[in-house]
Amino acid sequence: MKKIIVLGAGLVGKAIAIDLSRDYDVTSADISFDALREVGAHGIRTQHVNFTDTVKLAELLAPADLIVGAVPGFLGFQTARTVIEAGKNMVDISFFPEDPFLLDDEAKSKNVTVVTDCGVAPGMGNIILGFHNRRMHVQSYECLVGGLPVVREWPYEYKAVFSPIDVIEEYIRPARYVQNGKVVVKEALSDPELVQFDGVGTLESWNSDGLRTLINTMPNIPNMIEKTLRYPGCIEYLRVLRESGFFSYDEVEIKGMKVRPIDVTAKLLFPKWKLRPDEEEFTVMRILISGDEHGKLKTYQYNLLDKTNKSTKTLSMARTTGYTCTAAVNLVLDGKFTRKGIVPPEFLGEDEYCFQFILKYLKDREVVYERL
Repeated sequence: MKKIIVLGAGLVGKAIAIDLSRDYDVTSADISFDALREVGAHGIRTQHVNFTDTVKLAELLAPADLIVGAVPGFLGFQTARTVIEAGKNMVDISFFPEDPFLLDDEAKSKNVTVVTDCGVAPGMGNIILGFHNRRMHVQSYECLVGGLPVVREWPYEYKAVFSPIDVIEEYIRPARYVQNGKVVVKEALSDPELVQFDGVGTLESWNSDGLRTLINTMPNIPNMIEKTLRYPGCIEYLRVLRESGFFSYDEVEIKGMKVRPIDVTAKLLFPKWKLRPDEEEFTVMRILISGDEHGKLKTYQYNLLDKTNKSTKTLSMARTTGYTCTAAVNLVLDGKFTRKGIVPPEFLGEDEYCFQFILKYLKDREVVYERL
């Protein structure tokens, strides 16, 4: 039986490990004993590891056939580099801020496949665009996506279902999109719009840095944008916090001690953003792809509305992100996808077999993308 090591045992990493343990020998690794206990309760082998200790990490990776990266974004790049140096294939969802192609030459020299950003968005959006970009002249791509609690509770009306520090990064990382063939950079949380979604109601969208590799891999598409969704009103309080310095990494001195505001904010907010055991959430996504197909203007729309699985108590964001990742894991391990180097998810979508396999894999797990 092939061996997989899942680096990160958070809410998404746990869902990934459980799903893969059906068919593979899985070990879940994390620095958190609490997270490991939750994964271990499902009969999965666990390993306590500090991912910043690259020597210990390399030792852990040695017996594996493939590595899944589900660590917080700030650890993602170095973790991926360690995996590549160990000569292991990898599927990663860590959403690290660095350009993954900086690792491309080394990955190719090691003859390994590293699928990056393989979640829901970035991830499934890229896969869908990759499929259509190969089959039509795409003129525009828009992805609206968000994960939210079913019950809105003042004042935040939000709960974090993946690394909360990565959530804050979305609020401060400059957003890039493509307009008329040129890359536009704006601050995060800019250009808010109200958008109506069936089964959900009105949500507020804002610019976020979700295009990622698409900016470089698909320069032929003149208009591309990704926006994050929240309940209306959420953006305003986030902008107040950001402009007041609460998300800053620059140290300030308080009573002779230097502290980073981001650390204080995280300490205060993270407990309030944590989902209660009985609390449900949902993932909503709308993708619009327009262009010329066989000489005619064609628009494709993909809709996703996924909710917490009550029977397994698996959160929707863990399902939609994690199962996209595990679908790619199966493709790589089965030799159905063998491209070497850094592989963003749009390259998976270009292949007809891979695209259909991923859609079916997700549908079998009741994650359904409706195409109009």
